[in-house]
Amino acid sequence: MTYKKQEFNIPSLKGLSEKQIEVHLGLYAGYVKHVNLIAEKLREGAEGKDAYTSAELRRRFAFEFDGMRMHENYFEQLEGGNAELDGGGALAKAVSTKYGDVSGFLDHIKEVAGTRGIGWVTVYYDDKARTIHTVFVGDHELGHLSGLSVLFALDMWEHAFMVDYIPSEKAKYVDAFLANTNWTVAEDRFAKVK
Repeated sequence: MTYKKQEFNIPSLKGLSEKQIEVHLGLYAGYVKHVNLIAEKLREGAEGKDAYTSAELRRRFAFEFDGMRMHENYFEQLEGGNAELDGGGALAKAVSTKYGDVSGFLDHIKEVAGTRGIGWVTVYYDDKARTIHTVFVGDHELGHLSGLSVLFALDMWEHAFMVDYIPSEKAKYVDAFLANTNWTVAEDRFAKVK
């Protein structure tokens, strides 16, 4: 299996420059490249000639693979331009149950985004408990909630905003991202898993 870099139809964004998106997409392309490179190296070493190298490549594969997928989630949310979360939709009802209303949900995303360090604000749906979880995932391959579906992903690594904002302005980046989010993407993800 060879993974292909997705192409995203991202319009001009308010508060996020074309240069920022171009740099970020380049980083995403690197994740795809390295997923394929590691898979190829693992196939070459599948005969067990170098168990130590194979083990380390398997560990690294999770980082590259999750980095690839989280960035795909991220960029898909910018396609098609801003679309507010439908206040009468199923996702809005689910987040309102947990956070009071859509505004409370968005405030919670901003609060979680204020967590110090690199990582992702990730909104999941737990189909067993029938609830939403909004968490800070500190690394691509560490800290994900096992078995839960990603509904929304906000990249909080500096590469996501350092062309446009300095680290002390990351709240401005979060506001810009949310102002450009196409929430129909998260709504469609939710419809598939609930």
